[in-house]
Amino acid sequence: MGKLPRPIHWLNSGESFPPLNDAWSHQDPAPGLLAAGATLDVSTLVQAYSLGIFPWFSLGQPVLWWSPDPRMVLKTTNFKLHQSLRKTLLHFLDDPSFEIRFDSDFDHVINACANKPRAGQPGTWIVPDMVRAYAALHRAGHAHSVETWVGGELTGGLYCVNLGGMVFGESMFAHKTDASKIALAALVAFGRIHHIPMIDCQQSTRHLASLGAAEISRAEFVSHLHQSVGKVAPTWRFDPLYWNQILTAGPFTSS
Repeated sequence: MGKLPRPIHWLNSGESFPPLNDAWSHQDPAPGLLAAGATLDVSTLVQAYSLGIFPWFSLGQPVLWWSPDPRMVLKTTNFKLHQSLRKTLLHFLDDPSFEIRFDSDFDHVINACANKPRAGQPGTWIVPDMVRAYAALHRAGHAHSVETWVGGELTGGLYCVNLGGMVFGESMFAHKTDASKIALAALVAFGRIHHIPMIDCQQSTRHLASLGAAEISRAEFVSHLHQSVGKVAPTWRFDPLYWNQILTAGPFTSS
C-alpha cells in the first residue's frame, strides 16, 4: 500500500469506534476504512452495525472496520422483479417441494457463502473468524439465514444481520439458478410486510444495482439507521402469503 495517507485508528478490545468522518475518503487507498483491531465478539459487532460500521478483511489481516460513503442500499419498494426472475419464482411456487425457510441451517448457509467461487479473487472475505463470529451473532438472535429449499435440498440462500427495524445484507450463494435471488426476493417481501424500508448492501455492485439497489450518502444512511435500530425486531418466520408483496406490487421490468 506504500505510505499511508494518515494513521489507521487502532481499536483495543472494548474501545469505542472513532467518528465515521474519520474513515478514509475516495482520495485514499482504501475508501471507507475506519479502524483496525478489536475482536469480533457479539457486543462489538452489535455496536458496529448500530453505528453503520461493518468488518471486512482477509486472511492474515487484522480485523478491519469500514463505513463507506456513499452506501449501497436496497429500498424494499425499489426491488426490481425482472420478468425472468418472476417466471422462475412462479415455477418454484408451482413445485410443492419448494419452500422458504428462515434460520433452519444458518451454519450451512454461511459456510456455502464462504466457499462459493469469486471471479478474480483467490479467496474469500468470509474467513473462519468471520464464520465463527456470525454463528455467535446468530445464536444471540441478531443474524439470520434466508434459505431456498427444493425437494428437501438447500439450493441457495443468504445471511443477514437484523437490529430492530434495520436489515444488513451480508452474502448470498446458489447451487441452483436464481436460488439466491429467490431468497433475496423473500427477504424483500418479508421487509415489506414488517415495514422494513431498507436493506443495507454495504458495497456497490452491478448485480445489486440490477435488482434495484442504489447508493445514498453515508449521512442519509446513518440518519435512517438511527431511526430504525431502536424499533422492535420482527419475528423471523416466512409465510407463503408474503409472496403477494412481490407478485402483486411493482416495480416490474421486462429484462
